[in-house]
Amino acid sequence: MFERAKTYAKITNLWGIARRYFVNNFYDGMLTVLGILLGFLVLILKEDYTSIDSHLVILTGVGSSISMLISGLTGSYLSEKAEQKKMKEELDRAMVINKSEVEEELENSADIKEIEKAMLIKINHNVNLKAKRRIGKKKKIKTLQEKAEIFASIIVSLINGGSPFLGGLVPLIPFFLVSTANLSIFLISFLIILICIILLGVFLGVISKESILKNVIQMTFAFFITILISIFLLR
Repeated sequence: MFERAKTYAKITNLWGIARRYFVNNFYDGMLTVLGILLGFLVLILKEDYTSIDSHLVILTGVGSSISMLISGLTGSYLSEKAEQKKMKEELDRAMVINKSEVEEELENSADIKEIEKAMLIKINHNVNLKAKRRIGKKKKIKTLQEKAEIFASIIVSLINGGSPFLGGLVPLIPFFLVSTANLSIFLISFLIILICIILLGVFLGVISKESILKNVIQMTFAFFITILISIFLLR
């Protein structure tokens, strides 16, 4: 089973696709929850609250993470399935596969009679035709490429849904540890997000063999822009 999975992954370049989906969606999940946390933080600062019920923050964050999970799973699977179907149809057209033409040729009695004359025997046309049709009705055997694409679609769907879900849960860890969250809890959560974003930047730099510092700066830029815009709009 493991060897088969390795073969499927090699055929479809699964791990390269999976890395992109994981990094992008984990990043999206964290920024989504970052926006939610900023909303609660502005509420605390604006209304002069000293703290807020952690249960409210957790429910909102987890609810958003679950939405991203379901959206990622279903959206990715359906889109990948549609793309595979389109590719299969284009391949069939390119190979000029037309079952109706084959059946018409088998039913052409003029051709059968010519063969009978040449061979001086009687060909049981009905038996041969029925046999061909029975073969045609048998369950189609999937090629290795088709099996690999189905396997890749399932794995990519799981990663596409699971990565933003995990990205949304990670910033909520401090809120699970306290019953009421004050400013320090929010700052710890922001620090966790920043650390994760830096690690993602390092990971991308290593994978792409580009400047690690450049990747880190690009990813952290969105983090600080999100904070500034959210505070400006919600203040």
